[in-house]
Amino acid sequence: MPRIASAAHAVSQPHFGSVIVHICYLCDEYPPGAHGGIGAYTQTMARTIVHSGHDATVVGFYQTPEVTVSEDRGVRVIRLPHSPLPWTGLLVHSWRLRRALKKLDQSAKIDVLEGPELSLALLPRRMSMPKIIRMNGGHHFFAVTLGKKPRPWRSWLERRSMGRADAMCAVSRFAAETTRDLLDLGSRDIPVLPNPVDVSQFVCSQQVPEEGCIVFVGTLCQKKGLHELVRAFPAILEAIPSARLVLAGRDSIDPVTGGSYAAFLRQALGHLQDRVEFLGHVDRESLPRVLARASIAVFPSHMETQGIVIVEAMAAGKPVVISQTGPGPEVVDDGVSGLLCDPYDPGSIAEKAILLLRDFELRARMGAAARARAEAVFSNDVLVARTLAYYRQCVRDFRSALSHIPDSHTADVK
Repeated sequence: MPRIASAAHAVSQPHFGSVIVHICYLCDEYPPGAHGGIGAYTQTMARTIVHSGHDATVVGFYQTPEVTVSEDRGVRVIRLPHSPLPWTGLLVHSWRLRRALKKLDQSAKIDVLEGPELSLALLPRRMSMPKIIRMNGGHHFFAVTLGKKPRPWRSWLERRSMGRADAMCAVSRFAAETTRDLLDLGSRDIPVLPNPVDVSQFVCSQQVPEEGCIVFVGTLCQKKGLHELVRAFPAILEAIPSARLVLAGRDSIDPVTGGSYAAFLRQALGHLQDRVEFLGHVDRESLPRVLARASIAVFPSHMETQGIVIVEAMAAGKPVVISQTGPGPEVVDDGVSGLLCDPYDPGSIAEKAILLLRDFELRARMGAAARARAEAVFSNDVLVARTLAYYRQCVRDFRSALSHIPDSHTADVK
C-alpha cells in the first residue's frame, strides 16, 4: 500500500512545501479496464503526484461485489460497489461515498478533493477540505455542443454538483467558457489546466512507422467523427494506394440502429473492410506501440474538451489531423504541430490526411513540432507543478473562507 497511513499525522494540516499532502480524486473509470479521458487523466496525475512525494487516493464506483482497495504505482485505488437494487442508486451511492471519504479522511487527512462535473452531487455542501471540479466535458457541455437537448435529471445533478464546488478549473479555455455560459456560472474564476500526458511513455521508439498507416484511438462512437473518417477513406486510398486505417478502441451502441457501432462502420466500409483493422480496446501499456505504427494520427471528433489521446499521439512524434471545432486551436498550432479539419466534411478530412501522407518531410517536421509542443505545454512534469500551485491557492482560499463562517454553520464540515 502507499505511504498514506504513515503520513496521516504529517498531513493533518494542508501544507504544500516539503511535507507530504494527500490528494483524493473521484473517478469511476480508473484503469485498467474500459476508460476514457477522465480515467487516463486521473491515472497520469495521481501517479505523478505520488512520484512528486505526495499522496494520492482514487475513489469511485465500479462493477465489484464489495469494496476493494488496490495499489497502482503508489496510488491507492478504492473501488466502491454499485447499488444492486433499481431506483436506489442515488441514495445508496451517496451514503457509500460519504462513508468512504469520512473513513479515508480520518485515517489520512484529505487536503484536496477533486472530480469531474457530476462528482460532487452526492456530497455535502461543506466538508473539511476544498472540493474542486475539473471540467472535462459534462452532460450539458456535450449535449448542447452536439446539438442535443440536455436531460433534466442529469442537468439537475450537474447544477447541484457545481453548487457544491469550492473551486473550478477546466482542461481548455473552450470548455471553461462554454460551461460557464451553459450553467450560468457568472464571473467565477475558472483557470485552465490542460490534461497532462506522461511524455516519457511515448518517446519515439525504434519501431518504424508503417507506410500509409492512419491510426485512430478512442471509443468507436458517433461523436468521434468515425463515420466521416470512413467516408473519407476511399478518397485517401485513391490518392495513396498504400493507405491503411487502424481503429483502436472499445465498441459502443449505435444510437440509430441500437446495434454495434463497429458493425455499422464495417457495413459503411463495404469492400474496403480488408484495408481497415479493428483492434478493439487497447490498454494503456500497449498504446505507445499502436501509435508507433502510425504514419499519421487522425481524430475528427465532432467535439472534445481537449482530447488526451491527441496529445499522446503528439508526444509519440506523430503528425495529427484533428477537429477545428471546440478546443482544436488550443491543442495544435495549425500547420505547425498539426492540421485542423472540418470533422463534418469527409473531403476536409481526406484533404489533410493526403497532404501529410504524400510528403515525408512535412510529416517529419510536423511530428517533431508536435512532440516539442507536447513536452512544453502538456507534459506531466510541467502540469503537475501548475496543478500543485493551484491546489495551494484553493487550500488558502478555502481556509480563509472557513475562518469567516460562524461555528453554528460548520456542523457538516467533518
